[in-house]
Amino acid sequence: MDESGKSQDPEESVRPQPPEPPERNNGPKGPTPGKKKTGGGILMGRPFGVPVYVAPSWFLVAALITWVFGGQLERVLPELGAARYLVSLFFAVAFYASVLVHELAHTVAALRFKLPVRRIQLQFFGGVSEIEKETETPGREFVLAFVGPLLSLVLAGVFYAGMQLVEPDTVPGVLLAGLMISNLIVAVFNLLPGLPLDGGRMLRALVWKITGRPMSGTIAAAWVGRALAVTVLIGLPLLTHTGVLGAARPEIGGADSLTDALLAAILAAIIWTGAGNSLRMARLRERLPDLTARTLTRRAVPVETDTPLSEALRRANDAGARALVVVDRQGTPTALVREAAIVGVPDHRRPWVPVGTLSQDLKDGMRVSAELAGEDLLEYLRATPATEYLVVEETGEIYGVLSTGDVERAFVSAMARKAAP
Repeated sequence: MDESGKSQDPEESVRPQPPEPPERNNGPKGPTPGKKKTGGGILMGRPFGVPVYVAPSWFLVAALITWVFGGQLERVLPELGAARYLVSLFFAVAFYASVLVHELAHTVAALRFKLPVRRIQLQFFGGVSEIEKETETPGREFVLAFVGPLLSLVLAGVFYAGMQLVEPDTVPGVLLAGLMISNLIVAVFNLLPGLPLDGGRMLRALVWKITGRPMSGTIAAAWVGRALAVTVLIGLPLLTHTGVLGAARPEIGGADSLTDALLAAILAAIIWTGAGNSLRMARLRERLPDLTARTLTRRAVPVETDTPLSEALRRANDAGARALVVVDRQGTPTALVREAAIVGVPDHRRPWVPVGTLSQDLKDGMRVSAELAGEDLLEYLRATPATEYLVVEETGEIYGVLSTGDVERAFVSAMARKAAP
């Protein structure tokens, strides 16, 4: 059964997923959905072996940037005519190339710390590096968060240096100025000390270092993130209305008050949601160690392949077991009897059906250590999907059978017990 209560084919049942990996932000964006993704848009390449996807929402943003920046170019460089939109499109692509560099900085740092990176995705409000595991120390957490804004600052400096080599009222001059300003904004914004931004992860690392508890760092950074969201919601339109930001804006980047208010609302919602999501997942991770293969394993009885199902079930009932393991003449396990297959056999046919016809051969990865727990257990099951697993002791002795359905229910129960942030 899946979480909605709908029946599924036993070979295609929903697999328990580990908590979402920490995201490294290069700009404001929403949290990654909870379901594990294998795609996420158009695959653009695999730098350092990590797939880079462009989400469909990026094309909407690229079109918006092209239209807005093109309108500004009409005032700055009116002689361009319709060609200004080609220049604007180039700016949009170049800006997201800078975003990709930001994300690659996170990726390279993660790989150096031997943290697996699932993918990089460029999307509506920036990009995200999906790193599958948490860092082990606050120092590594700080470095992993800081390298992104650092690269954006370096890019801003490079574009500023390029501006000194060209005339300001030319296409190269305008493009370099726009890229310098946009990368500076990305860097400064991400350094704000609130989750889910990079600055929030840096704050989390500092509190973690001081208190010795990563959860304390997450709580502090999440609440600062929420305060930051309220500040953005109120402060951005207020600063615009009073002219504080308006006077500092370059001529190519103006926006009216309504646009500023809408942008502030979007940014505030994204930051607030991301901070809450980070806090919830941290609280879930505190409960994940309770998910152990040993405690979730069903007791099993060994049966030979030609044993009638009715006899095998009788033995299991007598032993208080809930699973069947098919063994050969020497007692070596060779297969697991699938629970879903047993349910599909009517009672009157069970004396005539051998358990071997209802079993699944043990394959590589279907033997699980009884000591596996938490994220390690979930990751192991994700890497080798099956409906049942043979659980063994470190000595190789059979401990029992682990059902994916039992792990799913325990995982959902752990999520349901999360205290509201």
